[in-house]
Amino acid sequence: MAVSLAAIRRLVVGSQGFAARFRRADEADVEAAIRRLSAVQLDSISTVDRAHRLTLSARVGAFPAGTVPQLLRDGRVFEYWAHEVSLLPIELWPHFHSTMNGSGHWGMHDRALRLHADLVEPILARIRDEGPLASRDFEDRGGGGMWNWKPSKMVLDALWDRGVLAISGRRSFQRAYDLTERVIPRHWLDAPPPTEAETLRTWALLAVAAHGALTEAAIREHWRLKGGRARLQPHLDALVADGRLEELDVDDGGTPFYALPGTELDGDPAPPVLVCPFDNVLWHRPLLERLFGFKHVIEVYKREHERMYGYYVLPLLVGDRFLGRADVKADRAEGVLRIRRFTPEAKARGNVEAKLEKAAARLARILGLERVERAPG
Repeated sequence: MAVSLAAIRRLVVGSQGFAARFRRADEADVEAAIRRLSAVQLDSISTVDRAHRLTLSARVGAFPAGTVPQLLRDGRVFEYWAHEVSLLPIELWPHFHSTMNGSGHWGMHDRALRLHADLVEPILARIRDEGPLASRDFEDRGGGGMWNWKPSKMVLDALWDRGVLAISGRRSFQRAYDLTERVIPRHWLDAPPPTEAETLRTWALLAVAAHGALTEAAIREHWRLKGGRARLQPHLDALVADGRLEELDVDDGGTPFYALPGTELDGDPAPPVLVCPFDNVLWHRPLLERLFGFKHVIEVYKREHERMYGYYVLPLLVGDRFLGRADVKADRAEGVLRIRRFTPEAKARGNVEAKLEKAAARLARILGLERVERAPG
């Protein structure tokens, strides 16, 4: 018998772990949330707050600015390519060996290392002697030295892609690169590389656990896996055969979902929450449209006249539905969270304005802002 799409939707929402009330979190809470989500996307835009902080604080509450840098320094999480550049639990390090050795899908490093091979050893020597360095540390403002910011940045990123360097922290969100052996605990550096089958099955299980239920395509999107369905499907079939995943047919007639065996097909409703545009729940847009009838749009990269909803738009999630989109800006100098525009969904029901106010007030408190102001109109 097919399960209902509504039950899958409630499961997916409940599995996100959005906090029902304001709270404060510590390092252990943040680390646990990263591990539960399996990957948390990073993004440089700070109109409201950095993407990873918005994603995490929606689940664990307010936490000190130095929390994630400390987790990086302690070797409890690391930064690497997953869905995009992401925070990842440290135990996943061995599963990225194939990407780092060049057989993965982030292949631009080969070209950078070939074109600027003369910079590799000098860059490594400086980091070895001086400690973690950012790309700006290699900028030659005098015009006559060997360092040129763009090639240096390309080589730094290439060496990070290769696993020769790792991210030890950030300075004003700019990566600080260090030798990998000084960042990643030796235990994980020395761990034998898993086979591709082990990695793909591990990633499938983690993605499904993080979301409650996912389609095959959404599992691929979680990790941005290349190779299409032909690469992943045999491993999903094997996990089902081994009793480690359950395949669920759905009453809308669409492609099946996968869930952990014994998962209760329901979940707690989400409190009113303004969701980061790079939040995990929004990653697979076809899934969003199928489950919620919601078409997610990120417009920060569009010209102003091309935007329908605003610059930095946070969807409003309540219960198991998206009710609208708020164009939000944190004005820290004034202590104000500004809602510049709110666009309700056409089918939104109930007192949407009150739910927006509740979500915005909580976000303002998390950000340490004194009040919320709504633009007229």
